[in-house]
Formats: sequence, C-alpha cells, structure tokens
Amino acid sequence: SPLASAQETLMGKYGEDAKLIYELQDQGGELLALRYDLTVPFARYLAMNKITNIKRYHIAKVYRRDNPAMTRGRYREFYQCDFDIAGQFDPMIPDAECLKIVHEILSDLQLGDFLIKVNDRRILNGVFAVCGIPESKFITTCSTVDKLDKMPWEEVRSEMVGEKGLSPEAADHIGEYVQLHGGLDLIERLLQDPKLSQNKLAKEGLGDMKLLFEYLTLFGITGKISFDLSLARGLDYYTGVIFEAVLLQQENDHVEEPVSVGSVAGGGRYDGLVGMFDPKGRKGPCVGVSIGIERIFSILEQRVKASGEKVRTTETQVLVATPQKHLLAARLKLISELWDAGIKAEMLYKKDPKLLKQLQYCEDTGIPLAAIVGEQELTDGVIKLRDVATREEVRM
Repeated sequence: SPLASAQETLMGKYGEDAKLIYELQDQGGELLALRYDLTVPFARYLAMNKITNIKRYHIAKVYRRDNPAMTRGRYREFYQCDFDIAGQFDPMIPDAECLKIVHEILSDLQLGDFLIKVNDRRILNGVFAVCGIPESKFITTCSTVDKLDKMPWEEVRSEMVGEKGLSPEAADHIGEYVQLHGGLDLIERLLQDPKLSQNKLAKEGLGDMKLLFEYLTLFGITGKISFDLSLARGLDYYTGVIFEAVLLQQENDHVEEPVSVGSVAGGGRYDGLVGMFDPKGRKGPCVGVSIGIERIFSILEQRVKASGEKVRTTETQVLVATPQKHLLAARLKLISELWDAGIKAEMLYKKDPKLLKQLQYCEDTGIPLAAIVGEQELTDGVIKLRDVATREEVRM
C-alpha cells in the first residue's frame, strides 16, 4: 500500500488517535495523509481488489505525529510488522493462531518475561451497557479505560466523570469490572454474572473468549495469557477480540534507568473495516497482530549496552590488506576476484595504509580474516591469510 493515501481513507477509523495522523496537501490541492498503521491500508486493499481470503505479513514504516520518547522506542516514523488473516472462518481459530505467533516471537527473541492481555470489545460494550452508559459514549469511554495501564484507577475515574460526563455511580460500577483479570475461571464467573449474562453482546464475547482459551490451552500458551477487562485498545475499528503484549521486567542491575517500553505488540479482530471501503458495504472478517519493531530494538540495545559485549556491525568476511606502499593495484585486483566469487570483502579507501591500521580496523569491526598481499607474495604467486583473533597466518 502507498505511503500517502487520501485523507478520507484514514479519517474516522482511529477514534481519538486521529489527531496523530500526519496530514499533507499536495500541489494539486488534494488532501493526503501518511499512513498511521498497516491495518487500514490493508482493509482498503482487500475491498478494492475484492479479496475475501488472504493470510499475509507486511513490514513497513508508519507515521504518527506523537511526542517521541527515544528511550522507550517511541518515534514519529517507525516500522511495524503486521500479520493478518482475512476470511470467513469458524470462531476463534485464526484469532488463536495470531496469539500463538505473538507468543512464539516474544519467546524466540528472549526479551524476558512477558504477558499477553486479551479482552473483547463486545464484553467491554456489554459492561458499559449494564453500567448504564449510553451507546453514544461507548467509544470515548473505551479510550479512557485504555489508559488504565498508564494511570491509576482514581485518575481514570475522574476523567470519566469530569471529561466524559459519566455519572460517578456508573464510573464506580465500571471500575468493579475493569479491574478484574484472570483466565478460564474468570470467564466462567462472568458467564454466571446476573447482569452480564443478560446482555447479548457480553454473552457472545464471553462465549468466544471461553472458546479462545480452550484453543490456547491446546497450543500450550495460557501461562503467558491473561483475560484482562481493563484492556480496551484505543482504536475505533476493533469489533471483537483484542490483545496486547507487554514486557514485565526490564529492571536491570547494570542500567541506571530501566527501559520501559510498554506494549510491544497488539492487535485484534476488525470485522467492519473492509466494509467501510467496499462500495456495496460487503464485510470482510479480519484478525491481525502488529509487532513494534523499534520498541523491541530499544530493549535489545539496552541489554547489549549493559552486558558490554561487542556487536559486529558488518558481515564482511575478509579485509584485503597490503603491508607496503604502491600496492593499491594488487588490492583492487584481489578484492574484485573475491567480490565476483560472492565473498564479502572490504579494503581501506587509502592508497598506502599502514598494515597496523588495517589490522586494527579488522579488530574494531570484528572482521575475522585479513588477506595480505605484499611484494614477496606477488613474486611467489600467493596470498597470506591471517586469522585476526588468533594471529595465525597461512600462505595460499
């Protein structure tokens, strides 16, 4: 999908976050915007090309007019890695696979302990309904609940009452629900809840959540998954299951300030988005997940820094070096042969570099081998191959 699209493509899909969209105006007066995520352009692509079934991943840059926080991996231009499954399937099977993928990625990267929080928009909307919130305020209440991971309940409650105009009783009532988290036992308990079980949406959502947890149990990953009623995800387009992965512990003995990056992956089901772009309003059920690459990098970088280990910044296998002056031609000929043979080789861009400097460069950059060609080697028709770490040399 293109980097810039028509503003109307992006508007009305993100709720309160829409203020973070980068808006552009081109010379022809057309109103454009930079993509805010990879999900909305994907939905537009499905609708335009009448694609009903597809499973794909996409790694690309997105743009948000946010306040950057470099230490936390928050930027205005950053990469997302998305995985989506679109198509009409039986409930919760693709959703469970998305969660399995997040679990697999975070386990393989060995980022430390993590937790994947799961909820469902239908359960949240059911909670709001039984607490007496008018439907017109569901979405704005949702974005306030979404702040519970960053703010204590007291502050969230005062925003609900002060800014969003909810009654204090309704806010307290919501508080009883959104502070709950657990697993299958909690789902069972809520299915028996006298008020929630009477609400059609909540009942549907809880039924699917139970099914999801059964599949996740079969995948063997429920140890890292928590059904968390405070999870809301601020975006408007979610219609069912929503999830977010957070790292639990970045405290490190060697680092003065622990790096806290918040959520490193998130996603959910967005069954209505494709229909917004389809001329006939045909819906296309979709579920997907997005991995925040920069956020993960900021943790890995911090970890490398703390451990003091050197990271190789190059894949170069061999440095072509010369010990005397006037041997640039020999270096150029040899490096050309190595390149043609598919060997990753480098040389210093100096006519007559000192041998010590060339070997030092290998040590600094972690290049394992130096191919040395001097006057004697040229006469004998050989090169000297030096192992930089052990300093052993062989003539070839």
